[in-house]
Amino acid sequence: MHPILNIAVKAARRAGTVINRASMELDKIEVRSKQPNDFVTEVDRAAEQAIIEVISDAYPEHAILAEESGDTGGESDFQWIIDPLDGTTNFIHGFPQYAVSIALAERGIVQQAVVYDPARNELFTASRGRGAFLNDRRIRVAKRTKLQESLIGTGFPFKRMDNVDAYLAMFKDLAGKTAGLRRPGSAALDLAWLACGRTDGFFEMGLMPWDMAGGVLLVTEAGGLASDFGGEGDYLKTGNLVAGSPKIFTQLLQVVQSHRTVALMA
Repeated sequence: MHPILNIAVKAARRAGTVINRASMELDKIEVRSKQPNDFVTEVDRAAEQAIIEVISDAYPEHAILAEESGDTGGESDFQWIIDPLDGTTNFIHGFPQYAVSIALAERGIVQQAVVYDPARNELFTASRGRGAFLNDRRIRVAKRTKLQESLIGTGFPFKRMDNVDAYLAMFKDLAGKTAGLRRPGSAALDLAWLACGRTDGFFEMGLMPWDMAGGVLLVTEAGGLASDFGGEGDYLKTGNLVAGSPKIFTQLLQVVQSHRTVALMA
């Protein structure tokens, strides 16, 4: 395992310990609403701090972009992109579908990724050019070739409802062209599951970089493809993502693009 990835794994497991401990006493957790349908807890902040401490001790010169504390660290070719608890709404309801996501970008290109599911103790890791792994076992995307036989993951655009009509049109169309759609509530974990073949494709709009940076590297290192809604590589900027195994990606992107509005062209 790459030395930097070892640090990311250490940080993710440290955050996972914080999350698992808190999951035993959900009734005592203080929950605050950042905006409608977007929550933060003391657990998010504690997990993020645990991650930052591990990373900063090892690489004090690296910059950090984290969901709760924002962009820190100044100018650096290296930037850690952190979501300490992706799926907070699930977590506070005791719904065990959430994850820690940590990625390292070098000059804007994600090179290392960890997505850790503390509830199941599943550790997904990837280094660019070296493949993707689940608990040290090599993983690959599924081999299905037909969209109608595929299971597709997605997420509702709950933070901003501007594009909900376009999203619902995509959802309705895909409901009739696939084996099913699933909305578990953690984009990072959705992408990890795509990487190991549990689903065949994924699409969502309005994501933040920390929601998908780690998960997309898992998918591509597992043999999958990813793009924004225009078929380009600007998903970290646009927040709109389509991913899938090679055959399914192309078919899924075609359906998504057929319902893309002017607002989703940018």
